[in-house]
Parts: sequence; structure tokens; C-alpha cells
Amino acid sequence: MKFEVPSLPYAKDALAPHISARTVEIHYEKHHKGYMKKLDAALASDDKRRAASLEELVRTSDGKVFNCAAQVWNHSFYWNSLSPEPKSPSSELMGAIEKSFGSFDALKSELKSVAAGEFGSGWGWLVRVNSTGELAVTSTTDAENPLPDNITPLLTLDVWEHAYYLDYQNERGRYLDALIEHLLDWGFASANFAKK
Repeated sequence: MKFEVPSLPYAKDALAPHISARTVEIHYEKHHKGYMKKLDAALASDDKRRAASLEELVRTSDGKVFNCAAQVWNHSFYWNSLSPEPKSPSSELMGAIEKSFGSFDALKSELKSVAAGEFGSGWGWLVRVNSTGELAVTSTTDAENPLPDNITPLLTLDVWEHAYYLDYQNERGRYLDALIEHLLDWGFASANFAKK
């Protein structure tokens, strides 16, 4: 299978003023596409793994292949977790949010706290724990994500410094506020929640 980085779901300047076009340009063109180039190189002579889907590689690989495949997958998921015109949660997702967190505001507060608390580089996630059906907020380090644990990601926040440093320097909290209050696409999360 030939892996490709999907096109951004909006123009590079569409997330401004919360995320600048320059940040999106470097993040997408250099980091996201850079992981794809490294993945292609790592799989150049591995026909068996080249036949797998990107998600299968994330679920079953380790080392360099896992790191590159997961970062390609994580970034694609991140871009879709954001929107210049974010939608509200579906009634089904809102019901699950209220059951798991008490309120939408409590969920947003938990998202910020968990993502801000990730030491170093990583990701904040809203997930559905498949074994219980409950929603949870979690973080992962470096390239890790919930897929190998059979947990369904609903949306993600990138807390690697390259996601925010040009716009917010070391103020990760301000970046997270901008994402959570202005850019997270709860319509995307709702669509992921609806998948069984």
C-alpha cells in the first residue's frame, strides 16, 4: 500500500488568529510530511508491512516503523480534530460527555489539564474506552496513541512544541485554550463516537 499524507481539510491560514499560517506550514510540510518520508524509507524493503494499512502498522509495529506510522496517523487525526468553523457535539456525544464528566465545561477543563500536564512531547486525547463504552481523557508520550490499546480516539490535541511554539512560545496553556475554545471540531468527535 502506498501511504500518503492527506491534504489539509482547510487552507493553511484558516486557523488564524489562533494558529498562524506559518505554524501550519511548518507543522504540516516539515513535520507531518517528514514522518511520512521516514516511514517510506523504513518500509522500502519490507513488502509485508507495506501491504498493511497505516492503522495496522500503528497497532502492530514497534521501533522506528511505529514511531513514524503513529506520527503520520496522529497528525492526520489532529488536523481533522480542528476546524475554522467547528461544529457542536451531537446529542449522543453530549449525553456521553455529561455521563462521563458531568458537563461539557468539565470535559474541556479536563482536556486542558491532562494535555498541559503531559511532560515533554506528546498528545492529549478524548477517547471512548471500548470495554466499558465510557469516555475518558488521556495523554500519550511522543508518538504513542490509543489505537494499540483498542481504545477509540475521538479527537486529539498535539502538545509537541512544534505545534505551538511559533505562536505561543512556552505558553502551552494559552495554546490549549485557543484549541479548546475556538478550534476543536466536536462534529469530528461526534462522527468518531458514532462509529461502533
